[in-house]
Amino acid sequence: MASNNGGPWGNGPRGGGNDDDDRKPPNRRPGGDGPQIPEIEELMRKGQEQLRVLMGGRGGNRGTGGTGGQGGPKFTRGTVGLAALAVVGLWVFSSFYTVRPEEQSVELFLGEFSAVGGPGLNFAPWPLVTAEVLPVTREQTEQIGVGGAGGPGGDGLMLTTDANIVDIEFEVVWNISDPAKFLFNLRDAQQTIRAVSESAMREVIARSELAPILNRDRGLIATTVQELIQSTLNSYDAGINVVRLNLDKADPPNEVIDAFREVQAAEQTRDTLQRQADAYANQALAGARGQSAMLLEEAEAYRAQVVNEAEGEASRFTAVLGEYLQAPEVTRKRLYLETMEEVLGRVDKIILDGSVTGEGGQGVVPYLPLNELRRGATTTSEAGN
Repeated sequence: MASNNGGPWGNGPRGGGNDDDDRKPPNRRPGGDGPQIPEIEELMRKGQEQLRVLMGGRGGNRGTGGTGGQGGPKFTRGTVGLAALAVVGLWVFSSFYTVRPEEQSVELFLGEFSAVGGPGLNFAPWPLVTAEVLPVTREQTEQIGVGGAGGPGGDGLMLTTDANIVDIEFEVVWNISDPAKFLFNLRDAQQTIRAVSESAMREVIARSELAPILNRDRGLIATTVQELIQSTLNSYDAGINVVRLNLDKADPPNEVIDAFREVQAAEQTRDTLQRQADAYANQALAGARGQSAMLLEEAEAYRAQVVNEAEGEASRFTAVLGEYLQAPEVTRKRLYLETMEEVLGRVDKIILDGSVTGEGGQGVVPYLPLNELRRGATTTSEAGN
């Protein structure tokens, strides 16, 4: 009985067909002569052949007695060695890391702190140990109050102790002093530093008056705020070092700055006049003190002179008294002569000889001003000298 090899569509040869027609590969579209389309099994077979070639095996044909078309990819000893070498290389690449001179690393063993790595090549066996590299010497800056009117959030507008508002602009320059504390004790370092810096500045400004803040105390305020920020961060174990604080601006708000400048100018004029008055007062006081000291010195000198003269006169009188007691007549005559010498030495006198003028001085012209002539002669001789 003849079999129907034409398939379910019945398009194949009927009757006793030959064997060649029965063994045609079923890769043609039924009922037509169009292009051949690979079946799913054929595609899978080709894929397995290519995978086997890539993995070190050899391709094989589907046969009746062979097993090459039935097995999966084959792994040789060389393939396993290459795979192990690749895994080891990947592990080494993941375990070694480099730290630059301005950085330090924090090594974590299963998420917990293990050690701090220094500059150079470091080893952290992955995946048990991981590393976080942090820049420890690089200076980072946080600016507060920058942008006018106290900054975007008004964080630069602060109240003084005398109920005035001042517009502050400053920047905090910091770096990392302890990378382990910095990594584990702070959730957001930037926000923490901004909050602590603003709080410290407000505390210091609240203890100060407006005039010193604007004029002479800027350096003192910057130093005080820096110390307060550092102490607060140290209490947090933040691992942060505040390098410096730059107080860039300290002015009244823009709404009152013109009036404030007028007040400042008036205060400066007042200070100038006050200094001038103080200088004049100091000069007058110094002159008066000098005059007083001079008068006191003159009085003291006069007193000493009078006392010395009195003591000298007393001593001389005592000496004369002693001589008088020893020889009264001689001493009396001597005192008379010395007294007359002293008295007549201060008197303008003219002595007329009786032999020349005659009895009663009749030979002298009565209106002749002899004393004036003598005074004139004395003046002429003094002028000649």
